[in-house]
Amino acid sequence: MVTGPLKQGDSGDDVKTLQQALVEHGFSPGAVDGMYGQGTVAAVMALQKSENLLPDGIAGPRTLYALGLVDSNDLPSAIPEVTVQVVSQMFPVTPIGNIKANLPSILEALIQTKIADKTMVLMALATVRAEVECFEPIAEGQSRFNTSPSGHPFDLYDNRSDLGNHGAPDGANFKGRGYIQLTGRANYATYGPKLTPPVDLVANPERASDPVVAADLLTLFLADRELAIKKALLAGNMASARELVNGGTNGLDRFEDAWQRGTTLIPDFQAD
Repeated sequence: MVTGPLKQGDSGDDVKTLQQALVEHGFSPGAVDGMYGQGTVAAVMALQKSENLLPDGIAGPRTLYALGLVDSNDLPSAIPEVTVQVVSQMFPVTPIGNIKANLPSILEALIQTKIADKTMVLMALATVRAEVECFEPIAEGQSRFNTSPSGHPFDLYDNRSDLGNHGAPDGANFKGRGYIQLTGRANYATYGPKLTPPVDLVANPERASDPVVAADLLTLFLADRELAIKKALLAGNMASARELVNGGTNGLDRFEDAWQRGTTLIPDFQAD
């Protein structure tokens, strides 16, 4: 067993144990010398890619667990550091009462979905800022992007096969709702059964705007995209991380601002 995380520049017996484990798993770091150099970085990245982990070259809890060097692959939780005061600084124009009312259910959902590490907490909060800066789960309003000049509300969504819609009134029934602005029959059908307890969102789409349900939908949606999100962020591509959730870059300015504020306000923790 070792004490992690371990990264380039580290040295000592724990690094040697890591190197030996890499050799045993078929990923040679070169010399087993207790020095975390480029060879060890490359071997760790190869192991991470093999295990579908974030290939950052750092031996954090998930990487060490994959090598059998720690008992748990849980990432350190950032939740204790995420207070109403911290979040209010990430949402500088949002009524603090809305944050007080709705933050607890979001934090609980992050814990239950096992994405309570700093990166995913920041992703969740920055997504909320980009989608619903009021920090309340809301339903999508009409716009020229979803309603034609002479059509009924959300008629431009009715026949969107990419959303799984079957025609009117699917556009209005499955418009964006909640913190994530869950949109489309397919998403409502996919995520309703994943809720605890399950909710038939196809029959009851308005439930997606319930604060507790909306918090769960936010974290479930992000959890399904965790690795892709972290790869985008590792590459410094905030727009790609945003697009994985939104399908575009709407709200990117708010997303980036919340991320930058939160990065400073929430302490760093271990890597994957």
